Amino acid sequence: MPGISPCFALILCTLSATAGAASLIVENGLPSPLIGWPEKSFQGHTRYSDVEEAGSIVLRAEADGSASGKFLDRTIDLNKTPILSWRWKVATVADGNADERSKAGDDYPARLYLVVKRGLFGLSSKAINYVWSAHQPVGSHWPNAFTSQAIMLSVESGPAHAGQWVSYRRDVRADLARLLGEPIDQIDSIAIMTDSDNGGGLARAWYGDIRFSAR
Repeated sequence: MPGISPCFALILCTLSATAGAASLIVENGLPSPLIGWPEKSFQGHTRYSDVEEAGSIVLRAEADGSASGKFLDRTIDLNKTPILSWRWKVATVADGNADERSKAGDDYPARLYLVVKRGLFGLSSKAINYVWSAHQPVGSHWPNAFTSQAIMLSVESGPAHAGQWVSYRRDVRADLARLLGEPIDQIDSIAIMTDSDNGGGLARAWYGDIRFSAR
């Protein structure tokens, strides 16, 4: 295209590549497709892939006795964009009796992490996990079974909405202050994970856009 600047051409290429993909979207920023986020494995590899669902591209996750997540280091200013919205769907919810507050039961068909980095090499970092819980009531929260530095918050519970897209809207700044006991002005990383490594079996979930916006 005659006269187009290299910078503008790069923006156009980026937007074209991400159009329609499930992405992290922050006001006044370019979208970051979830499929392109680096993967971190805890046990094997959850399979992540872009699929078409009802005319849009979403991220499909399938864990078969595995636990790996998609992580993105991205500073998000919660003074400017404290509202988090997203949607997800799960195929089924485990009906076993494992206690999700224990290591043996620490599996979730869908979860979304927000990480606040602290200390040298992030060793004192804190996090909250919005989770689709099998048994814990919506609104309940508890320390992660493997680290007290992460708090689990149930935003969905049980199989009633399995097979359906469910949308959420959270005031992240308020959630962090309430759960971590201090004011938090920014998060430093965001992640999603579908896992079934502790209880075994198959877990499937689909993730749509994750968006940060002003109030």
